[in-house]
Amino acid sequence: MRKFLTTLIVLLSFTGAYAQTFTNPLLPSGADPYSYFKDGYYYYTHTSGNRIELYKSKSLEGIKDAPHKTIWKAPQVGPYSKEIWAPEVLFLRGKWYAYFAADDGSNANHRMYVLENASADPMQGEWIFKGKVGDHTDKWAIDGDVIEIGNQLYMAWSGWDGNENGRQEIFIARLENPWTVGSPRVKISTPTFDWEKNGDLNSPGNPPHVDVNEGPQFLVHGEKIFIIFSASGCWTDNYALGMLSADLKADFMSPASWIKYPKPKFVKSQANGVYAPGHNSFFKSPDGLEDWILYHANDQPGQGCSGFRSPRAQKFTWNEDGTPDFGEPVKTGTALKVPSN
Repeated sequence: MRKFLTTLIVLLSFTGAYAQTFTNPLLPSGADPYSYFKDGYYYYTHTSGNRIELYKSKSLEGIKDAPHKTIWKAPQVGPYSKEIWAPEVLFLRGKWYAYFAADDGSNANHRMYVLENASADPMQGEWIFKGKVGDHTDKWAIDGDVIEIGNQLYMAWSGWDGNENGRQEIFIARLENPWTVGSPRVKISTPTFDWEKNGDLNSPGNPPHVDVNEGPQFLVHGEKIFIIFSASGCWTDNYALGMLSADLKADFMSPASWIKYPKPKFVKSQANGVYAPGHNSFFKSPDGLEDWILYHANDQPGQGCSGFRSPRAQKFTWNEDGTPDFGEPVKTGTALKVPSN
């Protein structure tokens, strides 16, 4: 019997059932990674071109071998047929929702859209296209993130003030429901610091601007709410994460409620060989005791906004003043303890 148990443990260890560590990257490639943990499973997605791919895994390190499926594929033509960017799959008010940006092949026409699934398991059931999620201005919009605070839903996204690609800024609005904006949009961040304006305008294919705030992600801790956002051109090695904060009881629709921190919170590490870390999301460990950041980055300088970007995860802590401490991007191949159970 003892020999049988020993053999079983060895076999389980080879299958990863008893894995205690993992290494970055989680997948060979995958930009704009997003993970949502619910009922013992990680639901993971990233930008996949003309579709939304959803992975379901019992463990973080198991995502690379996890079952995954296309939950929605873009039509061949139309306003949401091309450039499906930064999908997020999350659970709100008893249903699953998938938010994503899309256009008709022209970046100027990027807008936010949403799908809905009433199934308990987002890998099952039917994903229904609910339509565009936008305020009355109907301006350029990407990278939407949604949170519910005090029975009120809010969406933050990266948008343009006007109709031309001159500057990406962070906007927020209240939602009537997960697919309907119920207030005017309010601008809460615009690029002002040098670390928000890195870019090489002379590089072929780059947008005609360097002032970038994008990829906003809500994060709540104690009596504070934070928005962690990506800054500068994603094609630069200096793509980094910045931070806004507000009191949890403040009026989020007032720009005066939000404070921008003057220095970036997460930057490249030449020593660890991690470049352009950004477009993050957050998740809790299965036991709810640990906070984790999920982000993409490059292994070499100059790799830009391409398929070289790969998803990475690492645990983070909190400073005495209640702000997050993301530390330094971890070197690829470093053994990290799996999220606590």
